[in-house]
Amino acid sequence: MEQMIEEQKGKDSELYIILKNSWSNFFNFFKEDRFAMVGLIIYLFVGIIAIFAPVIAPYDPHEMLRYDGEYRTNAGPNSENILGTTNMGRDVFSQLIYGARPAVLVGVSAAFMVVLIGTLVGLVAGYYRGKVDTFLMRVTDVAFGIPFEPFVIVLVAFLGPSIWNIVLAMGLLLWRDTARVIRSQVLVVRERGFVESARVAGASNFRIIFRHITPNILPLALLYGSLAMGWAILTEAAISFLGFGDPSAVSWGFMLNDAFVSQALSRGSYSWFVPPGICIMLVVMAGFYIGRGSEKILYPRMNQY
Repeated sequence: MEQMIEEQKGKDSELYIILKNSWSNFFNFFKEDRFAMVGLIIYLFVGIIAIFAPVIAPYDPHEMLRYDGEYRTNAGPNSENILGTTNMGRDVFSQLIYGARPAVLVGVSAAFMVVLIGTLVGLVAGYYRGKVDTFLMRVTDVAFGIPFEPFVIVLVAFLGPSIWNIVLAMGLLLWRDTARVIRSQVLVVRERGFVESARVAGASNFRIIFRHITPNILPLALLYGSLAMGWAILTEAAISFLGFGDPSAVSWGFMLNDAFVSQALSRGSYSWFVPPGICIMLVVMAGFYIGRGSEKILYPRMNQY
């Protein structure tokens, strides 16, 4: 009995060391690459704003402000309204701050689904190979053949305008790139000596996949999850701008749609539509920067040139 306990402790410590090394390599990656660090800082900054939005925003984003009994509509930037107000008298700066919440919600949820589905498909396909691999890769090919944004629009229009329906639509397709990359990595890892040793020692396929292979590909899966965050936020903004977003949620795409419908551009209300556009641009850039930095992991030979 004591021997079994000691063996279990040894296995647990081994798993802890593997996971610790994986996370250590993951964070060292951000320390060594400036572009990836910039992307991470942008994501963290947007996340902090989303969490503390009620504290940062001076007004409720839906509140129609009044001044001397009249609605303060189409006001330019002033001391009380940093970015002015909308045609309905709502504070633009408050909407910008609260717009980070749907962005973070959509980005994190979609990234979680991408990492979960893409990693599982890639692990199973790469480890079992054969007919299982062929079937899963053909499903992935079908997913690649479906146009992304039209699919999201049709599904959201069918299910109804909701943040979660947008996340569901994105989760059904965005995993395809992750699955292919994870599969190719698993094909390499499964041939290494420690995997073969575990197989000879009688370890089950489930144990080999999730204890010996997964810790080695987890940082790569998380990197693709960070890329999915940028695309998910951009997609939500596009869907909201087209009028298929959640009308009860103030997002950056909703702000652009509201400014466009209200003809803010023709009136020169740049403080209304430029800030949300910059925010969308920054989160997409953050995903690109992290993806650029990940080339050191995916294509190490490129660093020699």
